[in-house]
Amino acid sequence: MSEVADAAPCRLLVVWHGFTGATRAMAGAVASAARGNAGDALDVRVLQAADAGADDVLAADAVVFATPETLASISGAMKDFFDRSYYPLLGRCDGKPYALVVCAGSDGHPTIAQLRRIATGLRLREVAEPVLVCTHAQTPESIVAQKTVPAADLARGHELGALLAAGLELGIF
Repeated sequence: MSEVADAAPCRLLVVWHGFTGATRAMAGAVASAARGNAGDALDVRVLQAADAGADDVLAADAVVFATPETLASISGAMKDFFDRSYYPLLGRCDGKPYALVVCAGSDGHPTIAQLRRIATGLRLREVAEPVLVCTHAQTPESIVAQKTVPAADLARGHELGALLAAGLELGIF
C-alpha cells in the first residue's frame, strides 16, 4: 500500500452551542460540506460545547467554533468550553487552523472580536473570514423564537466546510 493509503484521515472538529436552531444549522452546514468534499480523507466531529474539551481540540487538525451572540458576547456554554479548555490548550495548539461562525440578532462583531482574542491567546491560526449570520431578531419574542437559516447563509456555511476540507486534504493548513 502507498503512504497515502496508509495515512490517517485529517480531523475537523466543530464545537458549537446554540439556543434557537440557527447555530446548529450553520454547524451542520459546515460539517456536511466538509464530509461531502473530503470523503474518507476527513473525519468530521461535531460536538456541543458542553461535550467538548481540550482533548478534542488537540486531536483535531482544524477547529470551527460556532456560537450565537448573547448580549454582545459568546454564549455562556461556549464560554464554559473555553474556561475548561483554555489553560490545558495553552502552548499545545500553536498554529492550529480555526474558523468562526457567529449567529447574531443585529451585530455579531463583538463576539467575533472576543473569539479572535481567545484564539490569539491560544496562538491558533485563522484560515477563513468568520461567517456572520444576522437573524435581525430584535424583539424578545423574535430573539427566543426558533430560527430558519436562509439558504444563502447556509451556502456560506457549506463554502466554509468545503474550504476547510480542501485545505486539510491538500495540506495547506
